[in-house]
Amino acid sequence: MIEIPNIVLQGMKGLPGIGLQEITDLMSKFIICSLRIGSFIIAAPFFGGASVPLHVRIIFTSLIGILILNFVPIPSFQDFSNLQILKVVIVEISIGLFSGLIMSIWFAAAVLAGEKIAHSSALGYAAQVDPVSGMQSPVIAMIFSMLLTICFLTLDGHLVVLRLIIESYQYIPIGMMPLFGPMINGGIEAAKSMFYIAALIMLPVAIAMLLINTVVGVITRSAPTLNLFSFAFPLTIFAVFVIIYFSLNSISLTLSDLVDATINNVKFILEEASNG
Repeated sequence: MIEIPNIVLQGMKGLPGIGLQEITDLMSKFIICSLRIGSFIIAAPFFGGASVPLHVRIIFTSLIGILILNFVPIPSFQDFSNLQILKVVIVEISIGLFSGLIMSIWFAAAVLAGEKIAHSSALGYAAQVDPVSGMQSPVIAMIFSMLLTICFLTLDGHLVVLRLIIESYQYIPIGMMPLFGPMINGGIEAAKSMFYIAALIMLPVAIAMLLINTVVGVITRSAPTLNLFSFAFPLTIFAVFVIIYFSLNSISLTLSDLVDATINNVKFILEEASNG
């Protein structure tokens, strides 16, 4: 057994250290500070997709929590009861989830437009597993979703929303009860905007499909023995791709406006949810 000399032990007594209470307070502040960011990353598009592993999201949340720990005002929880601490935890998780879900509702407009285009044409049979949602989705919807992600990253939307969530600690400090009314109204308005933007994206294709189906109906009416599947499906598929090709610039502009509107809407909701 190795014996440590007394002079070494006496020198170690003078070394600075961190008390157990200080470590506990620091860990509790770190956890409380990371709740809003972590819940936002879980619920937000791009960050919370199935293609992003869970451990990557946890590490990313922890890094952001460490970076902003000294810049975010965090109240001392020594005088708080367990019920009050539980209330703070629920509020912080709710703020992050509401912000992320509102963004997801806005971004669902692209997927909704792609699904409606696919079902109105013969492309509804071409479906694969979407790596973002982990569910089976038409190929057109996946293309629109990837195009929206490209617009989101090109416009530095991922950096803007992270800065927005960090700035939300100024609007709604930790320990303050926000107004959930603006958040609920923001979710309802986001759902309305989702259907409106999806209609704008799919409107050219829907009009073309209506005209093509009308022509096909007249032809089959005049020639009942004609096989509908022999020319109708190839015609609709070709028409969809041609229309999407010529309207790709307008679709990209619409998706870019969608990214800007989403970020502005989330910022407005967080400001309105501030209790004073």
